Amino acid sequence: MCGGSDSVRLLNGTSVCSGRLEVKSNQSWSSVCQADFDQQDAEVVCRELGCGPPWLLREALYGDVEAPVGTKEFQCGGNESALLDCRSSGSARNRCSPGEAVGLTCSEPVRLVGGDSRCGGTVEVKHLGEWRPVESGGWTLMTAAVVCEHLDCGSAVSVGVRKESSGRDVWEIDPSCVQSGSSLRDCATPSSWSSSSLQTVTCSDSVRLLNGTSVCSGRLEVKSNQSWSSVCQADFDQQDAEVVCRELDCGPPWLLRGALYGDMETPVGTKEFQCGGNESALLDCRSSGSARNRCSPGEAVGLTCSGVRKESSERDVWRISPSCVQSGSSLRDCEPSSWSSSSLQTVTCSVTVTGFQWAELFKFFKVQSLHRLLTFS
Repeated sequence: MCGGSDSVRLLNGTSVCSGRLEVKSNQSWSSVCQADFDQQDAEVVCRELGCGPPWLLREALYGDVEAPVGTKEFQCGGNESALLDCRSSGSARNRCSPGEAVGLTCSEPVRLVGGDSRCGGTVEVKHLGEWRPVESGGWTLMTAAVVCEHLDCGSAVSVGVRKESSGRDVWEIDPSCVQSGSSLRDCATPSSWSSSSLQTVTCSDSVRLLNGTSVCSGRLEVKSNQSWSSVCQADFDQQDAEVVCRELDCGPPWLLRGALYGDMETPVGTKEFQCGGNESALLDCRSSGSARNRCSPGEAVGLTCSGVRKESSERDVWRISPSCVQSGSSLRDCEPSSWSSSSLQTVTCSVTVTGFQWAELFKFFKVQSLHRLLTFS
């Protein structure tokens, strides 16, 4: 394994930025006990390896101890450049209990610059010790979602292109490489030319939908005080759903139901939302004065938005790859870029449906007039 340090390494993870932590001392490697390691220590390790901030710290996350355990308790301040620069306790622990070896995931060294917040702007990635913007090229919302997740932002809202005249050196990142599970750094290659078309991403600051079939469906989580929490069905209604779907640029709500996309994994500490339905963001809504500590099983809000987006006055079109759609991805996730075109795709369907299905179809197609036209490549 190649990393950015001679004295710390992460093993059995998906990249150099994740795995079971081992520290080298006296020419031998040893694992670290969870009891001897905290968030500030993790910040130092991630920095030493050239990765982004700590994302997940948990014992036995990447398997149990294989190397001996003989490290001292680390007492980092969080600003040190290397773990062995930190103060430590005077005596070494001889062993961990089973399941207590530190597992650490650092976030990708990625940032969004030039936007209205840290969750929007031009994508820049640090690779081979250098920050560069990413050249625009076929990114979809599913690709953007990886960036949003690593920045601890909400759901991906949009992808776009920013034109720049300076012609800086850029990274080329293949979206299919990212969506296969590889890290952004592993997918980055130096471009053979300077580019003036840079990739932009906008993420929501405070809401996200998880475990759905697209970025417009999933279990709702809300960020407050720097932590994410699920929302109880009893605290959330149709007007609240309209605001969330609008905030994510996903069209009107289509289906709202408890545990639709799995039950709670995060804590539940949100207040009851009292939206009027016209707000631009969920946290702009009024809310009750006290937070609910828990939901009963099966009551975490699951939400599906229609995914319909307004057509612009210039009648721009989406260029959609049929193979992307046929792979099971939603139409919205297969939108790589906006184009102008005079050749438009038409479809005629023959349907035989039940009365219930007609009702569901009507709810969706009553907003059909808001669709952008589609063109298939």
